[in-house]
Amino acid sequence: MGKTMPVQPSPPVQPVTLSKHEQAMADLDRRRHLKDRLANALIAGGGIFVLVAILAIFVYLVSESWPLFKPSHIEKAQAYQTTTQQVGSGFVELEEFNQSGMRLSPAGQIQIFNVADGKTLQTIPVNIPTGVTITHVQRSGIMQGLIGLGLSNGQLIVIKPSFAAQGLGADRKTTATINYPYGEAPLTVDDQKLPLRLFDLRDDEGALQVLTVANGQLQWQRYAKAGANAEGALGGGLALDADMGGDAAVATTTALVRQTNVGFPVSDINSIKSVHIGQGGRWLFAVNQNGTVDIFNNTDTGLVKYDQVRVDQDGAITATAMLQGEISLLLGTDKGKVDQWFLVRGTDAKQHMTLTKIRSFDVGNSPITVIQPESRRKGFMAGDQAGNVGYFYTTSERNLGTAHVSDAPITALTMSTHSEGMLVDSAKGSSFWAVDAKHPEVSWGSLWGKVWYESYQKPDYVWQSTSGNVDFESKMSLVPLTFGTIKAAFWAMLLAAPLAIAGAMYTAAFMSASLRTKIKPAIELMQALPTVILGFLAGLWLAPLVTKYLPAIFSVLVIVPIVIFVVGFLWMQMPLEKRNRLPQGIAPLVLILPIVLAVTAAFMLSQPFEHAVFANYDGSMLSWLHAKGIDYQSQNALIVGLIMGFAVIAPIFSISEDALFAVPRHLVNGSLALGATPWQTLMTVILPTASPGIFSAVMIGFGRAVGETMIVLMATGNTPIMDLSLFDGMRTLSANVAVEMGEAEVGSTHFRVLFLSALVLFIMTFVLNTIAELVRARLRKKFGSL
Repeated sequence: MGKTMPVQPSPPVQPVTLSKHEQAMADLDRRRHLKDRLANALIAGGGIFVLVAILAIFVYLVSESWPLFKPSHIEKAQAYQTTTQQVGSGFVELEEFNQSGMRLSPAGQIQIFNVADGKTLQTIPVNIPTGVTITHVQRSGIMQGLIGLGLSNGQLIVIKPSFAAQGLGADRKTTATINYPYGEAPLTVDDQKLPLRLFDLRDDEGALQVLTVANGQLQWQRYAKAGANAEGALGGGLALDADMGGDAAVATTTALVRQTNVGFPVSDINSIKSVHIGQGGRWLFAVNQNGTVDIFNNTDTGLVKYDQVRVDQDGAITATAMLQGEISLLLGTDKGKVDQWFLVRGTDAKQHMTLTKIRSFDVGNSPITVIQPESRRKGFMAGDQAGNVGYFYTTSERNLGTAHVSDAPITALTMSTHSEGMLVDSAKGSSFWAVDAKHPEVSWGSLWGKVWYESYQKPDYVWQSTSGNVDFESKMSLVPLTFGTIKAAFWAMLLAAPLAIAGAMYTAAFMSASLRTKIKPAIELMQALPTVILGFLAGLWLAPLVTKYLPAIFSVLVIVPIVIFVVGFLWMQMPLEKRNRLPQGIAPLVLILPIVLAVTAAFMLSQPFEHAVFANYDGSMLSWLHAKGIDYQSQNALIVGLIMGFAVIAPIFSISEDALFAVPRHLVNGSLALGATPWQTLMTVILPTASPGIFSAVMIGFGRAVGETMIVLMATGNTPIMDLSLFDGMRTLSANVAVEMGEAEVGSTHFRVLFLSALVLFIMTFVLNTIAELVRARLRKKFGSL
């Protein structure tokens, strides 16, 4: 073994002594590194914050929109037995808080009961003459709240039940009242005193309209209160003049009514199964047992037979009702279907109205026994002979819930005012069902597909969220709004993109440095203009100007390019030595005066030219457009294209010019050195290299146009129509949110659909930006090697 050598201790490390200059530079480097780390942290934090903010906005919009698509359902809450003396009239009612109910017994008593256990709380007798029974119970238009009781002696009693609640929560107490808006004394409808089994009624601003099968014919009657003395009358006799076709004589009692009675005989009065009053008493329907519907038009001269339509394609008719609004006729069949029918105006010269089947709903396989519309929406409930009940919404064609509720045929249905509870009567008992259907008007089909709305000629895309009419059918298609958004952005980009990119090309490649330093900031300053000011100018100044000088607007689009071409050609014909004597950068300014003169001449000659060319149309271009079937709106896509195009020129120009000017000079100089002209260098070297930046500029401008609110709000007329015409207006998603969010009830369907439209706009811009980034990355990869 070798001898181990001792380990020599290492010499002590001598501290490095830096000079003052070296120490200062080291401190400077440390500060630079610290600043770099802080800058990187701030930039990264800012980026993360932006991403989190975008994600938070997306989550919030989704959370507000998602309830629209939650599935609806009905759940059994209570069930209890009822006796034959309690059930059988076909009329039940619920108060809005689902605590108390109301039922009419066959004996003519209104029973108020507790929904939780079915116990009777109160009994109110109806003033039915002795020895007379109820033969038929008929509701009026669902919003009017009238109940007609047809009697076995041919008379009619009209009642109006109502609930009043006091207190909150468990302390809430509900009281029921029965009013007689036309007096307690029965109205004699059938002079032959035959049982009144077929009739319909409605209140027409204080007057009672009755359609009935009586006196061997189909009768239309109108009862009117006879003045102030009759308003508060609760009893008394009636004096009616039953002369056909004339007004009644004046009676002398406080319960006086006036009757207008016009009859129309039908071929077989006994074949009528049910009668209905539609559209405020203008149209009347008689459903026959042979599977047809007779349609009558109520005119000033009486009832006129209008049409007869066969309606039994899905089976024999077993139940009928008018949907809320009295426009749609609901027909239940023995095959378990409920069909919706309404009158559709034809396209012929007379625009003949035709009763048309619109859509069908399936309850089961058993005959439909009862149909009950909702009170405030276009939904309805239907029960069948097998004890099944279905809850449907017509506009969205949604099945909101179907349940087997009884082993006996369904005899009566009702739903509370807020559509949160459903009461079902059958021959074997009653049951209360909790309903969860907050937004039945909305489905993917109603939002993005064509819907056949009531009184429309055909299915269409329509946005009309509100109306002054309580019977209004909400129309919430997002297609017109999305179309309007793209249309507005398209016309704006059609004007802005060519001008901005062409201006950027000239500024970056041909303009002198001294002039560039003045022109570029001036154009970028345009971005500081508030869009509300631009919208104000568009609506109040530009729109009337364009309407007055419409021929000049189109002639300018032709004249200005010609002037530019001619002036440019003459400039190039000037000898080079003379052009070199002019100040550098004067060339673009030479164009200004000829363009101004050409535009001025176009406007001065606009009206004489218009009168001469359109002399056969009163000297008006607008009259000529109207004769050609083009509807000109003063606030239209042309106005939006001009003013919003002006607004997006600045960002497109600025980004495009920066991208073009940033092309490495060695590429430009190399191209020029190889003999290429400046124009060839621009087209083959500069433009391809700068194409990613130019594409980004265009997409940023397009995103600005898509999201623009105030300009389109003030300059488009806000008409949500789908028309490619340059002379029609539109409504965009952003403008729609701005217009209607203030009037939307928080949590309502309208409110949530507005959030959904904002989500659609968010997704649209996100997708466009993502596609733009992918295309830009490919362009950068393709031309990055130049």
